[in-house]
Amino acid sequence: MGIVTKEKGDKIMSKKIKIVVIGGGSSYTPEIIEGFLNRYYKLPVSDLWLVDIESGREKLSIIASLAMRMVEKAGVEMNIHTSLDRKEALLGADFVVTQIRVGQLDARIRDERIPLSHGLLGQETNGAGGLFKAFRTIPVLLQICDEIKQLCPDAWLINFTNPVGIVTEALHRYGSHKKVIGLCNIAIGMTKSIEEILDCESKDINVTFAGINHMVYANHVFLEGKEVTDQVLEKWGNQTVKNISSREWDNGFLKALGAIPCSYHRYYFMADEYLEEDLEDYAKNGTRAEKVKQIEKELFEVYKDQALDVKPKQLELRGGAQYSDAACNLICSLYNDTKDIQVVNTINHGSLSFLGYEDVVETSCVITKEGPVPLTGCDLPKEAQGIVLLLKSFEVAAVEAAVSGDYNKALLAMMINPLVGSQRKAKLVLDEMLEANKEYLPQFFKK
Repeated sequence: MGIVTKEKGDKIMSKKIKIVVIGGGSSYTPEIIEGFLNRYYKLPVSDLWLVDIESGREKLSIIASLAMRMVEKAGVEMNIHTSLDRKEALLGADFVVTQIRVGQLDARIRDERIPLSHGLLGQETNGAGGLFKAFRTIPVLLQICDEIKQLCPDAWLINFTNPVGIVTEALHRYGSHKKVIGLCNIAIGMTKSIEEILDCESKDINVTFAGINHMVYANHVFLEGKEVTDQVLEKWGNQTVKNISSREWDNGFLKALGAIPCSYHRYYFMADEYLEEDLEDYAKNGTRAEKVKQIEKELFEVYKDQALDVKPKQLELRGGAQYSDAACNLICSLYNDTKDIQVVNTINHGSLSFLGYEDVVETSCVITKEGPVPLTGCDLPKEAQGIVLLLKSFEVAAVEAAVSGDYNKALLAMMINPLVGSQRKAKLVLDEMLEANKEYLPQFFKK
């Protein structure tokens, strides 16, 4: 990225914009800096606050230094601030972005290792691992909501802390601040894959999505106004994201299903294959989390280079690419009331008829200054609804357990999840993971 340039018609708004990134010491932050710089003349961020906790102080310092070099290279007026005090940073914010990892990568390693040690899939956002990431995260995000309501009540909270669907469900059900939108990059990656299949440019296609986070489908694809969903289903094979290995979909299954599945569907529709693969990889090479920890270590060595003033190419190895850029795009649309269509996590309000009116869904929405408005007419075929309904019941049970600290509700959530499938293993894993995460789960250890 070079000097930021104006496009025709761009003009700097007079209002200053304050954005707070909670989890500012994340390895993803250079991407969000780049996203704001690329949109500066449509979204003139005057003050960007990067916030972290004491254990993230060193990483926060490294990221802030890189951010300042990126801003200087871009030649715009954007002030970079750092703080370990959330309340100091939040005062008067216009937008708040949350990208936190409670317990850091060591907690993710446990989330993956413990289930695998009992013969269950160990994954960051699915199954037992995803459940415990939610248990650790939800209380912290609810506290952040309270602080936003007190210090910047008009701010939008953009959350892409995983598991996004469960967290956003919790914030809408129990959060004191209601201007909350959840965000994921899966729809962006799927759209790019569809463009490649159709050999077309993004301006020529329209893809709608429906479902819940990490269980979302592309249900309609239009090319120059003509529906070509069947054509894409015919060629939808081994497309996947960075952190999920590629396996070919059975073409007959996809045709019968009638909707284009995302990468995460493989964990449920090909459960045995992925469990076998992960157990083998776990025995030989350790978990994905351990690989990510090494990638992060190498990334921060790159970030330390005082000559570096752009987002480095190596960040693509981290997985989760385009999360941050999606957040910048969403904030820009909210700020400018663009009324374009984006895929976000928000309240259903009848958009998907088979889910509850107040359930959080991941679907195509018109983005207005008042928030996202889900499109109508995006329902899924009945054949594709079942797994979404099952996992929505898991999400709701997970939220209730996380908020109450009730052991039996936690066991219910664990056993509802189809990646567990064993009462004996559910109790063993639940007990071991509760003990391993005791530091971060005070709600389960109340006297």
